[in-house]
Amino acid sequence: MSAPRPYSRLERRVQYLKGVGPKRAADLSKLGIQTARDLLYHVPRRHVDATEVTRIGELGVGDEATVIGTVASKGIVPTRSGLRIFQAIVRDRTGMITAAWPGQPYLDRKIRKGDKLLILGKVKFFHGKQLQSRDFTVLERDRRSRFGGPGGPGGRPQGVSFREGESEAAGPDADGTIFVTYPTGKDVPQWILRDAFRANLSILLEWADDDEFLSAAERATLGLPGLSQALRSLHRPSTMDEIEAGRRRLAFDELFFLQIVQARARRETARDRGVRHSRDNSRIKPVFQALPFELTDAQTRVLREISDDMTSPRRMNRLLQGDVGSGKTVVALFAMLIAVESGRQGALMAPTELLAEQHARSLRKLLEPTGIRPTLLTGRLGAPARREALVEIEGGAPVIVGTHALLQESVNFSGLGLVVVDEQHRFGVRQRLSLTRRGGEERPDLLVMSATPIPRSLAMVLYGELDVSVIDELPKGRRPIETRLAKPRDRKEIYRFIDAELEAGRQAYIVYPIVAQSEELDLRAAEDEYERLADTVFEHRKLALLHGQLHSSEKDDIMRDFLAGRTHVLVATTVIEVGIDVANATVMVIEHAERFGLSQLHQLRGRVGRGATRSHCILVAGASNAGAPRGAASRRLDVLVDTQDGFRVAEQDLEIRGEGDLFGSDQHGRRRNFRFADLTRDLDLVEAARSRAGELIARDPDLRAAAHVTLRQVLEARYGEKLELYRTG
Repeated sequence: MSAPRPYSRLERRVQYLKGVGPKRAADLSKLGIQTARDLLYHVPRRHVDATEVTRIGELGVGDEATVIGTVASKGIVPTRSGLRIFQAIVRDRTGMITAAWPGQPYLDRKIRKGDKLLILGKVKFFHGKQLQSRDFTVLERDRRSRFGGPGGPGGRPQGVSFREGESEAAGPDADGTIFVTYPTGKDVPQWILRDAFRANLSILLEWADDDEFLSAAERATLGLPGLSQALRSLHRPSTMDEIEAGRRRLAFDELFFLQIVQARARRETARDRGVRHSRDNSRIKPVFQALPFELTDAQTRVLREISDDMTSPRRMNRLLQGDVGSGKTVVALFAMLIAVESGRQGALMAPTELLAEQHARSLRKLLEPTGIRPTLLTGRLGAPARREALVEIEGGAPVIVGTHALLQESVNFSGLGLVVVDEQHRFGVRQRLSLTRRGGEERPDLLVMSATPIPRSLAMVLYGELDVSVIDELPKGRRPIETRLAKPRDRKEIYRFIDAELEAGRQAYIVYPIVAQSEELDLRAAEDEYERLADTVFEHRKLALLHGQLHSSEKDDIMRDFLAGRTHVLVATTVIEVGIDVANATVMVIEHAERFGLSQLHQLRGRVGRGATRSHCILVAGASNAGAPRGAASRRLDVLVDTQDGFRVAEQDLEIRGEGDLFGSDQHGRRRNFRFADLTRDLDLVEAARSRAGELIARDPDLRAAAHVTLRQVLEARYGEKLELYRTG
């Protein structure tokens, strides 16, 4: 697809806006702001009603408050425990108070004397009243202290003063009613963004009319404001209610654009000529009869859904969701056997060599009654073994297991009928499409598997182009993982417990949120803790360190040693979140558990409990975020103590953290970190967007009607690459 012609004045580069220029544009680009549209859609971090700001002189112990004041002095205060606390004396016309940020000494470099701060926190009593900051924003800075002259960057006078009741934080046209603050970066303070909005918001809102694709009648039916009005309420709101109305319009746009893309994808998939498999049970029956366990009702239901898809002329495009240990692999095997019974090949692609090897071992054992031996292809194979695997695949090997190596051009399938993608969020859309194009005129069926349970509203958004099957129960007799909360002071007891498990011949994981120490994060790091534990606590044991910065071959070697029992304790980061089954590992300790999302913790917990021995997950919650109510982190983590149900955990995680954090950064092959949509309260918008998109694409699949020109242009500008993928995939 050639680059789309700019259709909107919002496509203008930000450097050409009033008061910006090349230097400031370079700074803004670090926030992802390159065009006028990027600036206009830069979502405020917070809106604070000025009537809710408390005068410092009126603060009382126990108050949850928002204050605005100027820094009179500042410094770092050490404590006996070794914790370093940044403190600032903040004052307004009514008094002064000490604001404190425990464990954040780096703020001494970021907050300056004379800064005007907006602080949210709780007032406590410690040598007098103290405001424990939960969050803050630098509203105003005397920039003479930084640049040393009367004029700063762009010729703006320094040390700008504001009238009483007015502040830079009040938005482009400060009126002292609602304070608007924006996400910033190291080189982009608040004042740069406010300058840009103050000088350009009116013209940007005028240009936004170029992007309006909803008619007045459609807006009335949906109960949504116009686009310019919605954006105005984002940056220059008159009331807090107005902000919510604007957010809902912008949320609908996000969801609708995505549903349009997915509706087109569903249409393209429906037009594909699929493989119509036939079943004679010649391979399935002996495997089923030899299973050492009974399939759950959920597995049986899902197999029926998959079988119905594969025996129809329509190409299967299905997501299989199931919690860790729910039995997705055996379902995938039966799906591959349906392809084999039709004289086709089934290929399973895993994200790592170790996981591919694990699948090959599992399938080899299950397939013994049929005489089928899976062919394994990974990048680790030596030249002779690789040549042999390629010959087998080209010769019609019925069941194939591999990694990204299956995508290489040297791999020639002979009648590929089914592609299974495990831990599919580790693969991009292009990679999945690449493998499904290997089936010739008849496109192979696609089954993608995910061990991260996804709430209904999120699945509708993330995977609107896929049919969804859910294994929502675990096999009978599966022992729950004993999960408990612990405090940092409990570490000695935890280490004694681990040592007792090791003495019994078992193994343990200890997980940390970061690899190396950081001045800006007062957290224990994997590298330092590995050295400490290996030299002291577990000096008589074999430890290994595993993190994402290691080469893939190093990671595989470390995991092989752990799998073989040569390593007793694996100190790691979340790189083990998707890993192999180590049946002998019975203890999972997660340090600073409050730093992780619930779904991520649930996935980490799933690394143990793979064998017959009772397993344990210990969540060590460090000091709560500065200013946060004590016990808030523990109450959130109680969800994991109370349930082993990944779907319940996912629902809670979505409610607490939002869809962008449910999987961590950039997972599921697509970032769905919505700027405006909130899937915990916008299900009505999701359903409205999905319904309208489906109807629209059914009537005008290529959006060629005159009424849809603007919509098509918006889609081409924002989703051009993804639309191209769906056209070709």
